[in-house]
Amino acid sequence: MRTTLRALTLLIGIGFTLQGIGWLLTPERAAASLGMPPLDGLARSTQFGDFAAFFLVLGVSILVGGGEGRARQLYFPAALLGSAALCRTIAWAAHGAAFAAVFITVEIATCALLIFAAGRLSGDA
Repeated sequence: MRTTLRALTLLIGIGFTLQGIGWLLTPERAAASLGMPPLDGLARSTQFGDFAAFFLVLGVSILVGGGEGRARQLYFPAALLGSAALCRTIAWAAHGAAFAAVFITVEIATCALLIFAAGRLSGDA
């Protein structure tokens, strides 16, 4: 069970890290994958730079937390994903954003998995 959970955690970390690299190398494609057009001017700098940073830090922190004896560090990326789901929901409820059910579901499920992994793997030496 621990080996499977660690492997799943590492695969998720790789996926988010690759998404962050995508924002650096092919940001137009990365934006399209999240249902948004590339913005212009300073907004593009913010969009591309902030999303690259978000996904890179998220992915790398999952990879680090997936390592031996570091499972407690998975609480940070779990909190980041849980916060993203909460903020998306607030954007929908208070600011007229479309309800992003698929993204929110992925964020909540991944958050729950990371919390579970942090608890189950934290006893590793």
